[in-house]
Amino acid sequence: MTQSTPLYQQIKQHILARIQSGEYPLHQQIPPEQELAGHFGVSRMTAHKAIRDLVQEGYLMRRAGLGTFVTEPKAESPLADINNIADEVRSRGHEYGNRVLLLESIRADEEVALQMGMRLNARVFHSVMVHLENQVPIQVEERFVNPALAPDYLSCDFSRMTPNAYLVQHCPLSDLEHIVEARLAPAQVCDWLHIGSEEPCLLVTRRTWSLHQLVSFARLWHPGNRYKLRSTLKLD
Repeated sequence: MTQSTPLYQQIKQHILARIQSGEYPLHQQIPPEQELAGHFGVSRMTAHKAIRDLVQEGYLMRRAGLGTFVTEPKAESPLADINNIADEVRSRGHEYGNRVLLLESIRADEEVALQMGMRLNARVFHSVMVHLENQVPIQVEERFVNPALAPDYLSCDFSRMTPNAYLVQHCPLSDLEHIVEARLAPAQVCDWLHIGSEEPCLLVTRRTWSLHQLVSFARLWHPGNRYKLRSTLKLD
């Protein structure tokens, strides 16, 4: 740190260094704002800004009436792009894994036919899998794929390559649609995510096109307390 580093940033770096060194381990309460302000000789508002930033960045969590505690940063995905979830997990230095629950050919019901632009009862490939970070479920992926554009989909070994990686490789992305909702998940999805039925989820509904042909429609369920979505926009 230099003298030109803003005071709130110095407090942030002080706290973050102690989190990363293990001096402030997971779930430990950090010193209160007033104590930090006195230690650094700043106003409580300055200490509050440093803590607020670390809460927003996912390093700390406030508990009403109790204080501020170290928490494990949430898994994060970009909203405006499609990244391979396995690469995202590994980029955080964590272990990626998955469980394939279903891999089958089915007939499109009314919703799937509408989303995929197919006739009712047309054949469609269907997969369901759970993605894991350090053996903890972070996403349930249910995907419907156009067989004409990905004919080998059902023969893939998705323990070695995710559906997203396969589709990007075989059907280069040209268009993308994301819809994000806060929802309570169906009971089966709650079981797969190891959450209670009243815990909120982020549901991302995604459709992808390749050369203007619709390739897949997916429902991606994320536990709200373990996941966040990020969007950045560059303004001229």
